[in-house]
Amino acid sequence: MEQRKKRGFARKASLGGVMALGGLALAGCDVAPPESVSKILGMGWPTGITPEATSMYNFWVWVWVTAWIIGIIMWALFLVAIFRWGAKKAEKQGKGEFPKQLQYNIPLELVLTILPIFIVMGLFFFTVQTQQKVTALDKDPEVVVDVTAFQWNWKFGYQQVGSELSPTGTVYDGLDEERQAIAEESKYDDEESVENPNPIHGMSKGDQSYLHFNQIETLGTTEEVPVLVLPTDTAIEFQLASGDVSHAFWIPEFLFKRDAYAHPETNQQQRAFQIEAIEEEGAFVGRCAEMCGTYHAMMNFELRAVSPEAFTDYMQFRIDNPDAPNSDALASIGEAPYATSTQPFNSDRQTWDGENFVDNNANT
Repeated sequence: MEQRKKRGFARKASLGGVMALGGLALAGCDVAPPESVSKILGMGWPTGITPEATSMYNFWVWVWVTAWIIGIIMWALFLVAIFRWGAKKAEKQGKGEFPKQLQYNIPLELVLTILPIFIVMGLFFFTVQTQQKVTALDKDPEVVVDVTAFQWNWKFGYQQVGSELSPTGTVYDGLDEERQAIAEESKYDDEESVENPNPIHGMSKGDQSYLHFNQIETLGTTEEVPVLVLPTDTAIEFQLASGDVSHAFWIPEFLFKRDAYAHPETNQQQRAFQIEAIEEEGAFVGRCAEMCGTYHAMMNFELRAVSPEAFTDYMQFRIDNPDAPNSDALASIGEAPYATSTQPFNSDRQTWDGENFVDNNANT
């Protein structure tokens, strides 16, 4: 009887220790891991430059910590079972072929059933917690950017800039009313002779009313990678749409991507996402992360994060010089005029020598 009590206590202590260890690991999902091991456990993830990216990175690392703890425990149990209760060892000890069977050990079976449920519930809780932070639209953005993806490039426009960053000191409304009106009229442009007209709720196949057009825009070409200039330490909203097929807006340092669709509202897609801030100045490559056709792999852009003061000067230059290229505006604030993190792709297929890019920086 005394031995049975000791075994019961040992089981309870073991269960409590394992649950406490799992809870400790999962409780740290929103806490930064030790820097000495974060790079190893990050498994190749880049360092994030937004609070949302940091939350995802921390969650990713702590999930790996939990997975390794569970894995080590399981591997240890496997090895103990193999070497302690192997048939050869049992034969040497004069025991039967099979070790003691525990299939009717109710406490053990309860532990092996309940513990995985707690683990899954914990992972689910912290997954939702991180996801809610990343997708929340409550950050009161100071800058709203329109992102239009098309085969195989990008157009960026400044829909709105708050008074704190606007050169005029008032909220800057960047909507291009004339071009937006033309886009609205494109809803019903198809003639009866058009093959398969009116594919979406009676609208034209050439409907562009869902796209946003702004006074200040940066358009990418095969000769020039578009550079999206944004301020650091500022809440920003991105509004995404595609001019043709499905694309995806991805900056690796944001640690997540968002799809860009044609007719997002009609297709019940949320086109907007927000970040609390960009926490580091610099140039960061952006990519399309949705297979979209022949030159998908070359559909790059660059995020250029600058100080809020430099961004205000940048906007002032673009307002004062509407016909000047984006490269001139970048140069006016002391930034490299062309993308430094990626290069334009030459879409001419006759590039046998491998020189299939355009180096604009070589000419500056």
